[in-house]
Amino acid sequence: MLEAVRRVGRPRLVGGGVRDWLLGLEPKDFDLEVAGIDFETLHRTLAPFGATDVVGRSFGVIKVRSAATGAEYDFSLPRRESKTGAGHRGFAVAPDPALSDADAAARRDFTVNAIALDPFSGELIDPHGGQRDLAARVLRHTSAAFVEDPLRVLRAMQLAARFDFSLAPETATLCRGIANTFAELPVERVWHEWEKWAEKSLRPSRGLAVLEETGWLKHFPEIAALRDTPQEPEWHPEGDVFTHTQFCLDALVVLDDWKDSAGPRRRVLMFAVLAHDFGKPATTAQVEKRGALRWTSPGHESAGGPLAETFLRRIGAPLELDAPVRTLVVHHLAHHHGQTHFTDTAVRRLARKLTPATIDELALVMRADSNGRPPLTSPETHLRIDELLATAHALALADTAPKPLVLGRHLIALGRKPDPSFKKILEAAFEAQLDGAFADETGGVAWLCNFLQQP
Repeated sequence: MLEAVRRVGRPRLVGGGVRDWLLGLEPKDFDLEVAGIDFETLHRTLAPFGATDVVGRSFGVIKVRSAATGAEYDFSLPRRESKTGAGHRGFAVAPDPALSDADAAARRDFTVNAIALDPFSGELIDPHGGQRDLAARVLRHTSAAFVEDPLRVLRAMQLAARFDFSLAPETATLCRGIANTFAELPVERVWHEWEKWAEKSLRPSRGLAVLEETGWLKHFPEIAALRDTPQEPEWHPEGDVFTHTQFCLDALVVLDDWKDSAGPRRRVLMFAVLAHDFGKPATTAQVEKRGALRWTSPGHESAGGPLAETFLRRIGAPLELDAPVRTLVVHHLAHHHGQTHFTDTAVRRLARKLTPATIDELALVMRADSNGRPPLTSPETHLRIDELLATAHALALADTAPKPLVLGRHLIALGRKPDPSFKKILEAAFEAQLDGAFADETGGVAWLCNFLQQP
């Protein structure tokens, strides 16, 4: 395919695929920019090699699925962009096959994404110093046109988190200058960047640092409020709640269970850890305990649940994230409250309350929370989490909630006709099941017979 393209134009591998390859990562995207050719000729040249999809003639992009390998490639023409209006979409785009490599690269957001590769000679074409910044792990804008697209600030947020990059000071300055353009961004594009942060971060705290450095943290007030919310130094020597949250996020992504999780589960866990202390700013106060004034945040777990949902709506997250994130936030201190050990009844009830999240997921949030207090460590806390998990696994409730064993059909089988009393009877049966009165259907039916005989 590339040989055919080379006969009619000048192909270059560009963008994130080149960046990832230079970082020693397996490239996921294969984007090729072809100069010296018009759109129609490029389309005709690619057609024999697989199914083609013209993404947009005005953008000069053609997607090709190789008939031989099934791999997908994006082919495009070099293009010029000019600002015509507000927001991420306010651009006039015109393919320009005569653009030089340097001019074509200048429209890209960061220098690390503006490196091209000649696929035949292996030559790296780096007119903006991307290799230097890649070695230094710095995100630096490619040109002053950076400010024309405010979405690039959120791209900086997720790229910094995914690759553990810092933001060049001059780029941070440009970002602060366009902080008030956030409202121009469509919420689906905002979510796209947060989704990458949640699923792919190597060091998620760097993303929050970029938001703070650029003045964009104000657009996410649930996070911004964490800064300067104090914590009791005896239990949180690391600093305020914002700093604690950063440490917790970084602690999450090094856990093996996180690394083994698929994208949807990673999203739930990351946002739950991000939001686990959203309730602290409103509940934190100094009170006298053991003869000294201490910072406490009573009830911050339950206060954080609604704020987690508000944040998820603000960033355009899918609605199915709301319930699991909220329940994990509300119950993230379950291992610190109540009994000295986890009874079967307590674990059954906890698994039920967490639905649709699970005890396995709660344990990961708890571990990240505990590990987010350096240099303080708490082996006792991890032992409590281990106990919770052991009991949940023994009950087969680590990754699911208990399901009612007594159902309406059992009442009908005993000669009862459906009526409004069914609901109360079945609720009582389920409560008895959670308390351990029975553990299988046979036991449930026996309990039901006894219950119905009561006056």
